[in-house]
This record gives sequence, C-alpha cells and structure tokens, in this order.
Amino acid sequence: MSQPKPIDTSQTEITRAVLVQPELGATSAAREIEEFESLAHAAGCVSLGVIRAPRARADARTLVGSGKVDEIGRAVREGNASIVLFNHRLSPVQERNLSRELCVPVLDRTTLILDIFAQRARSHEGKLQVELAQLRHLSTRLVRGWTHLERQRGGIGMRGPGETQLETDRRLLAGRIRQLNSRLERLERHRARGRKARELGALPLVALVGYTNAGKSTLFNRITDADVIVRDQLFATLDPTVRKIDTERGGELLASDTVGFIQDLPHELIAAFKATLEETLSASLVVQVVDASDPERGAHSATVEQVLADIGAAELPRLTVYNKIDLVDGSAGVERDELGQVIRVWLSASTGAGLDLLLDAIGERVGQGRIQTEVNLPPDLQKLRSQLYKLGAVESETVQDDGSSWLLLDLTLRDARELGRIGGSGGTWVHQHLLK
Repeated sequence: MSQPKPIDTSQTEITRAVLVQPELGATSAAREIEEFESLAHAAGCVSLGVIRAPRARADARTLVGSGKVDEIGRAVREGNASIVLFNHRLSPVQERNLSRELCVPVLDRTTLILDIFAQRARSHEGKLQVELAQLRHLSTRLVRGWTHLERQRGGIGMRGPGETQLETDRRLLAGRIRQLNSRLERLERHRARGRKARELGALPLVALVGYTNAGKSTLFNRITDADVIVRDQLFATLDPTVRKIDTERGGELLASDTVGFIQDLPHELIAAFKATLEETLSASLVVQVVDASDPERGAHSATVEQVLADIGAAELPRLTVYNKIDLVDGSAGVERDELGQVIRVWLSASTGAGLDLLLDAIGERVGQGRIQTEVNLPPDLQKLRSQLYKLGAVESETVQDDGSSWLLLDLTLRDARELGRIGGSGGTWVHQHLLK
C-alpha cells in the first residue's frame, strides 16, 4: 500500500478514501496510479493510500478476491475511511458485495468520473447531460434508493397496483431519462441552428481537443483572450466555449474549447456528451493538444484518437500541438509534411512561446485569408491553370515562349488548400508556390 497523502485539517468535512488499483494480468504503471489519485482529489476525496491488487483474472464475486478484501477492510478501519474507490469498472454484484463486506460505500472508476462531472457542470445543458449519464449508469445497477424522484413528480398516485419497489424505481428512472432526452434534443436543435448560422457566416471552426489537463484551456485563453477557467486538475473544463480569433494569414476564425478526454472514459458520458462533442464534427481543423512533458503522451494521444473515432471525427484534418515545452527545455517550432503543410507545432501556452507559429499555422490550414502573388506556371500544368481560372483566381496572364505562364493570382487560402489536395505534380506545385 502506498503512503497516504497529507490531510488538510482545515477542511470542515473530509471524505477519507481508500483507493484500490486492481492489476488483472498486468502491473499498473506509476502514472496510471497518479492519475487515479488525481481523480479522487478532483472528486473532493483525501487519499489514505493506494492498495494494489495484482491478480491473474477477476474474481466474479469481489473482483480482487477475499484475501485482498480483508486487507482493504483493515485499511478502512485503521484510517477511519468513509469510502473505497476502485480504479476499475465493477459489476452491480461486485459493488454490492464489496459495500456489504467493507461496511462503507464502494464506487468504481465510472461512478467516480460521473461524480466529478456532476460537480463541475455549470451550464444548463451540461447539468442535464451529466444527470442523464448518471441515470443511464444507475439503470444498470440493480439497486434501490432513487424513489425520491417521486417527490419531483407528485408521488401519490404514481405507483401501479401490485408494483414492487424495484419496479417503481425502474419506472421512475426510465421516465426521468425520457424527460432528459427530450430536453437535450431541444437544446441540440438550438445548437444545430447555431452551427448552421456559423456555416452560413463562412467562418471556419477550429476545435481544440486533447487529454484532460493537457493545457487546452490555457491555450484557448491565449489565442482568444477568453476567460475560460484554468486549474491544474482533471476535468476543469466541461462546458464547451466558442470564441472568435483573428489570424494574419487566415482572417477571422472560430475556436472551440472542449472537455478533456481520459482513459476508460465511461460510455455513458460519451453518449450523454455526444451532442457537445459533435461540435467537433463541424470543425474545419481539429487541433489536438498534447502535453509534451507527459511521459504517457503516446498512450494519451491514442485515447484521444479513440474518442474522436467514437464520435466520427477521426478523418477530420488534424494539427498536433505539443504544449508545455517550457517544462522539457524545448524550443518553439513547426514541422511540415512532404507537401509543405504544417502538421505539428511546439509551443508553451503558459509562457506564450510559439503562439505566433500556431496562429500562423491555423491561418494557413483553414483560414479565409487571401493569397495575392505572381507565379510562373509550367506548361505541363494546364489542368491546374484551368482550375485557377474556374475559381476566378487569375487576375492577369502572360504566356511565355516556352509555353509557361506568368499569372497574377488572387485567391483564398481555403481554395488554395483544396487545390493542394488534387495530388500529383499540380498539388505539389501548389504547396511549393502558394502554401509555402
């Protein structure tokens, strides 16, 4: 069992928690345990220590086996713990058995994350989404204790003849879930109208995504002059925020800050927050923020990729931003692919180093800014010349003796990007001469 963290006795009420790290077939990394403790802290708990529970396979009754349950029970009694947290999903049977044997409430990772979201949600829609996620999770638990919902809807006269308490609870849960779904559908229609208005306004959307605590909100505040809450804790931001930014190369754009992702994000939360996450689907560019100082950044990036795939956003254009270079003695810079397109940016949102590179990269990738230049187009690129005329991008043309053309061009960055996707020598020429 790891050493307990110091307890702040200034708190009037302390939720003392024993943390359990099941290790089924593989040893947990230290970073995974640190994240678990951070989750407990974010929920308002004080960790009395982490008990590691290595086991070849899960015990159907308690997940960790009777011997480990006895060890957890001793830690609960010695530390006067009021709750036990498992960094693993528990079945309803396992949860009930553990609570009964340990004589304190037992919560699994899913319930813990749902509780954090419930504490942090601020907007009306966010609160509805969290409640829906909690009720969906609860509906899988064969437990009682939610008949207080009767008071919200009258109580007397609601229970059917011969109906058991459990059936009543299930009916009340189902009714509340339908009610929440109906409200969220109305809010989603309103959100869809907002998306359509933005599309009609021809302002591209840049969506910031990333693992929780990667520094998205700090970066968002830097590039938009917004005041999104920034804390060094998991899930500091839940409610999405959209702000306008102005880039030198790309003109005006919209940027969106979203909830951070995490390993084993509960399916109930992905389902409930789908409408919010789907803001990403209308993005012209997804900016994936990575904590450059995090030794687990590879695994965390894979988690972000999985969530993006779950909501259908995996194929959207991507720009990766490695943040917090000040913590690894790194320097600001950009990396381009073989066609000259910016694909990675290194910066520090905290110090501001590299922010100009990011804004320039965003403007280059999705902006509405214009390219006004004079170029020499080789004679073998007549198809590209035809496309430039079709876009109305050719201001004047002078044909040379060798068949090449001097073109005075005026076109948007977005049109230039589309031309750059045609492939072959034409696409390569566009990246070398228009998107350099």
